[in-house]
Amino acid sequence: MLDAMDISNTRLDRTTVEAERAEVLNTWRTGAEACFKRGTALQTALPEEKRFSAALARAEAEGQTLLQPRAGVALLREHTELLNGLAPYCDVLPTTVDAYTRHNRYAEAQAGIDRSRAAGTSLLNGFPAVNHGVDGCRRLIEDLPKPVQVRHGTPDARLMAEITLAAGFTSYEGGGISYNIPYAKKVPLAQSIRHWQYCDRLVGLYEEAGIRINREPFGPLTGTLVPPFVSHVVAILEGLLALEQGVKCITLGYGQAGNMAQDIAALRSLRKVAHHYFLAAGHEDYQLTTVFHQWMGGFPEDEAKATAVICLGAMAAKYARATKIIVKTPHEASGIPTLEANQAGLLATRQMVNMVSDQGQMNTTEIAQEVEMIEAEVHAVMRRILKLGQGDIARGAVLAFEAGVMDVPFAPAAANAGRLTPVRDNFGAIRVFDQGDVPLPADVIAFHRDKIAERARAEGREASFNMVVDDVNAISASKLIGRPSVAPSKT
Repeated sequence: MLDAMDISNTRLDRTTVEAERAEVLNTWRTGAEACFKRGTALQTALPEEKRFSAALARAEAEGQTLLQPRAGVALLREHTELLNGLAPYCDVLPTTVDAYTRHNRYAEAQAGIDRSRAAGTSLLNGFPAVNHGVDGCRRLIEDLPKPVQVRHGTPDARLMAEITLAAGFTSYEGGGISYNIPYAKKVPLAQSIRHWQYCDRLVGLYEEAGIRINREPFGPLTGTLVPPFVSHVVAILEGLLALEQGVKCITLGYGQAGNMAQDIAALRSLRKVAHHYFLAAGHEDYQLTTVFHQWMGGFPEDEAKATAVICLGAMAAKYARATKIIVKTPHEASGIPTLEANQAGLLATRQMVNMVSDQGQMNTTEIAQEVEMIEAEVHAVMRRILKLGQGDIARGAVLAFEAGVMDVPFAPAAANAGRLTPVRDNFGAIRVFDQGDVPLPADVIAFHRDKIAERARAEGREASFNMVVDDVNAISASKLIGRPSVAPSKT
């Protein structure tokens, strides 16, 4: 089992990669199909309209916002039909991977494929890319008109990276922190970071061969009351780890929290602090874009109410000038969304984005204040991580989670302290109720406490953990803030 001192933020050499590749490709039988040389030839032959990095670059240059749904089913033909049904409604396509594949349980994924074939319908919650292998994934890419990204949740995504990139996928989501802490319970953080260094080095090798693959750390983390600075620090760390391995095209993400000013400020500040730390580490030749994830928490069951949640996210994303939006559907509360539900979410988002596009940038004192707070929080935590790792952010990240310096609310991982407790203020912005061992400056903590006290006075109750519980359950009851059933009006 790896620990902090077994890893470092240094580029993996070719000999190390080749030795590890032989082991990785042997994990499942379809690994034998993965060949870097054939993969580079296939990637080189892809037309421009199928390159994710090109779509992102155009969107940045033209001030446009790309839309991307989430979708994946078990069988190749049905998955191809699903994505072709979504293509007219979005700009870039996903392939969401099933839960068995996310945990490297390929035999069970194969059993799910076999059962799905017998039933004539998907019995998996995503596309088992590893089991379909290079050949199946290649046929998928050939039959689609737009760039495709792998979206999953895998602490060890090495084999899937080898297969999907060799098959023509041009974007790969995830990271050693963001696909461990919110998703896994017992995976050592040092181990997942090291496994993702392999994935990033593979992308770096494609870059050196003239093929630009987009990498996207997972921004929302647990998706439940995550303070912006927490997801920002994870994004920066994973961005730095990727850049060190030769990645050049990075999309950093943020999950909608619900308060318009804070959401706009969060995405704007993310770009600024990322540039700060990337440049400070000596990286200058990179392409940075942003993605805004629509609401990742519980959804109302009523479709009209769910559509309103979707539209609020679309508005915040556009005012924040996100490069891309991950679009949700009106069926989020009822299970895996249908094609029609995905289309409806995309249409609603497109309409809102179009209406906001010509209205210019939103600038308010509230947004400026939120930007200032988020930046102060990020810098405080990053300083401590760099100190813990003695300048090495791979080691620093592991040691920071061990010490509770980094702490993701409501995450299942044993590596996560779970002491940082968030709550909403009187206007729905996420504040820090209990900082745990996260080293936030005294003036920042005072700001959070004042905001929480303001809500407590407005609701006529003491600030307590009950507020946190109420906030977690609020959106399912069509509210942003979990207020008591009878509460005084805001003042």
